[in-house]
Amino acid sequence: MTLMGFDLEGQVIRPPAEAESLLLQATLGCSHNRCAFCPAYKSKRFGFKDPARLDEALDYAARHMPELRRVFLCDGDALILPQPRLEALLGAIRQRLPWVTRVNAYANAKALARKSDAELKRLRELGLSTVYLGLESGSDAVLSAMDKWGDVAEHLRQAARAKDAGLRLSVTVLLGLAGLGGPDSPAEAHARATGQALSRMDPEQASALALMVVPGTPLHERMRHGEFTPQDDAGLLRELLWLLEETDLTKGLFFSNHASNPLRLRLRLPRDKQAGLEAVRQALAGESPLVPKAYRRL
Repeated sequence: MTLMGFDLEGQVIRPPAEAESLLLQATLGCSHNRCAFCPAYKSKRFGFKDPARLDEALDYAARHMPELRRVFLCDGDALILPQPRLEALLGAIRQRLPWVTRVNAYANAKALARKSDAELKRLRELGLSTVYLGLESGSDAVLSAMDKWGDVAEHLRQAARAKDAGLRLSVTVLLGLAGLGGPDSPAEAHARATGQALSRMDPEQASALALMVVPGTPLHERMRHGEFTPQDDAGLLRELLWLLEETDLTKGLFFSNHASNPLRLRLRLPRDKQAGLEAVRQALAGESPLVPKAYRRL
């Protein structure tokens, strides 16, 4: 994965859509950092990046990266920054990188909950465009089992507040998070509930990733002790089918094109829903190839 930034500390991740963005590391790690499945920030102690280092990064970008029109604020939940610091950062981006047309960021439900409605609207006024919210599952049982912050209702509430503030919403979910299972199992309940939650959120973009159990995570320890069995490829495809069956967006993009997925889809809903369902059914029937496991990654 190509990263375009300056003074990036430790492992840095970004959504696929931010491949051409300047990465500005406003925070280090994740303020929650307890999700059982997530390996991204386990080696980092959470904290705020020194403003002086951010100034240096902006200076570097102004001199050497004038072609970049987008900025992505990372690490895991940049919106957890205190409001005055976040406003100052957005103001500095606007002043020193005036050619930037869009500033996006990861924002978990915890970070959104700590902002007032007026603060979210102010961030939009200062140039924040899209927030990436990790729902992961529409099942409270699955969220609790994975030690995710907040229940489904909280995620729905914070998604609605973000949209009311004028922010674009991109929501990610995880296929396979309930473990191995077929019809009438927790896996089906997870997939269908997740599609229903996406429909209620009605984001501009929804992305389905496939769970990959990574050594060093609590979920990997559960797997080693026989407490969790990963979903197989047929199960992941069934979950994608169930999820898509339940997902109705007013006007939005639906992706399963992340490198973790066995089947890559890029759909515009509602227009392409039936074509997407048919593509999944063909894959389940063995009529179209899957991405080999050797080529899947986080």
